[in-house]
Amino acid sequence: MYVFFEDDGQLKTGTLLSEQPASLQVELPSARRLKIRGDRVLLRFASPSAADALHEAQRLRSELDLDFLWDVCAEAEFGFEELARDYFGTHLSPSPSQAMAIALALYGAPMYFYKKGRGRYKKASPDALAAARASLERKAREAAQSEIWRQELCEKKMPDALRDKLSMLLYTPDKASLEYKTFAAACDALKMHPAVLAQACGALPSTHEYHFNRFLAHTFPRGTAFPSQFSSHDVLPALPELPFDDVQAITIDDSTTTEFDDAFSVRVLSDGKTEIGLHIACPALTLAQGTPLDAIARSRLSTVYMPGRKITMLPDAVIAAFTLAEGTTPAALSLYVTLDAEGVPLHQETRLNRISVAANLRLNEINEAFTREAASDDPPHTETLRALWRFARHRTEVRGKNEIPRTEFMFYVDWDAAPEGVVTIEPRLRGAALDRLIAECAIFVNNSWGQWLAERNVAGIYRVQSNGRVKMNTRPGEHQGLGVSHYLWATSPLRRYSDLVNQQQLITALRNETPPFKASDGELLAIVADFETGYRQYADFQNEMERYWCLRWLLQEKIDSADAIVTRENGARLRDIPLNIVLPDLPNTVTPGTPIRVALSNIDLLFSTVEARCLNQGSGVGD
Repeated sequence: MYVFFEDDGQLKTGTLLSEQPASLQVELPSARRLKIRGDRVLLRFASPSAADALHEAQRLRSELDLDFLWDVCAEAEFGFEELARDYFGTHLSPSPSQAMAIALALYGAPMYFYKKGRGRYKKASPDALAAARASLERKAREAAQSEIWRQELCEKKMPDALRDKLSMLLYTPDKASLEYKTFAAACDALKMHPAVLAQACGALPSTHEYHFNRFLAHTFPRGTAFPSQFSSHDVLPALPELPFDDVQAITIDDSTTTEFDDAFSVRVLSDGKTEIGLHIACPALTLAQGTPLDAIARSRLSTVYMPGRKITMLPDAVIAAFTLAEGTTPAALSLYVTLDAEGVPLHQETRLNRISVAANLRLNEINEAFTREAASDDPPHTETLRALWRFARHRTEVRGKNEIPRTEFMFYVDWDAAPEGVVTIEPRLRGAALDRLIAECAIFVNNSWGQWLAERNVAGIYRVQSNGRVKMNTRPGEHQGLGVSHYLWATSPLRRYSDLVNQQQLITALRNETPPFKASDGELLAIVADFETGYRQYADFQNEMERYWCLRWLLQEKIDSADAIVTRENGARLRDIPLNIVLPDLPNTVTPGTPIRVALSNIDLLFSTVEARCLNQGSGVGD
């Protein structure tokens, strides 16, 4: 006895060896034995043999016309043996091979016939069949088109249709799309990374654009452009009338800064004491919680910095309206501090006002004349800096936290010097007098306003550090690293959303109004969580791009060996640029801090990698 049955998605024949109430033991023509469920059997027959019956059924199946089968079968549900009897025109049961041929045809044509049970089917409706045929035709066209694209890619040519979707292919793949499937197939065939293939096809404008666009695709999927209605000053509500304070304020920033958040002023009072003014740009006057512009800042969270570029948190028109630019009289949230002759604070007061900005000073243009006694050849604004310096020295003593001098690096990209830019990397010693002056003023403002909010039981976004761990919190706490009891982020409201929220809280409290948030408000807690995540993401990208530009600098300057300092096992950092490298051949006996000379080769800008090996230890390094 032989059986025709369904197993593992296929129709098979075999010799029945034994049978239990619910199962059968079957031997296939290949001699393999199977145990199958009884309800899987479609047909039992005594002759011909299983192999001969299946061979004849397959021959008959090849002669069947599916369209004709679909036309002649009943509208109602039917069994395959019924259709075989009608099709082959016999009044008796069809032969095993005939029945099996029909079963094979029905089973293999789900577009024409829907399976309704064991050996039973129902014909597809005309509309469904037409749709299925159209789908098959579409798939055939797509397959043909895909093969054309794949061949072009294998010839290192980027089809226009794929070039238009390059961002999707490289950064946010839609794996169901025809373009991605084709691109992935070409990558597999060529054994190439997608970015490498795109570069080989000339589809990447530059390696820099590859990294930048990858960041945009994941972080700004809708692009970085602001809505057009925020491109002019007209979008801003009129500022309230504010008292004007005719101080001569100065800002101190890097040469690339355009968002001037903070300024300083100094004047001698009638009683001989000195008053310093610490002035912060005041966008919160019109960017109240819930306004469209606040929502934009909330979504961006911070200005994104990278060498040669930045993505601002606020539209240019808003920045221009509030930045503390030279020659303007912008609104400010000002902290005035009265000092004695030694720079010790005697009294302080916070005011909303307008100020006069006398100059936007640049870090690289200021010498340290303010640290010495007055001289006739002092540069402009030196006396202002000298008074601020006395104050900063006193604050350093109070906090007991002298900054350890360290070298940081400034990146400047000249996009006009070459098609892909020319980078300059300049070392800058942090911890010098000017850095201390700026840092102490900022710390004092953030500490003072943090205390002021806490005294009034008004929530804020604080930086808290305990046991070496820094976190943000809506309730005040000590910042051990800075040596202050409260540390509010409030000095960069044009660049950080945390600072803008704190300014909104400060202004409402200053006006004796109800602040937008309480410390336990879910939205404030969400802002803190989102800000920490976004700010970390932006910082990671800045670090990635600084590494990229370090590698660009090595190629630009044609440097193949450099001095370095060992930082850890198998790791070092170049002395002249902030590039960390891996040294597989570094002896285990070399300790961190040891100067070495390294060879550099095989720089890959797509993946920001460089191969390095140790040339020697100690000798000649630093000469």
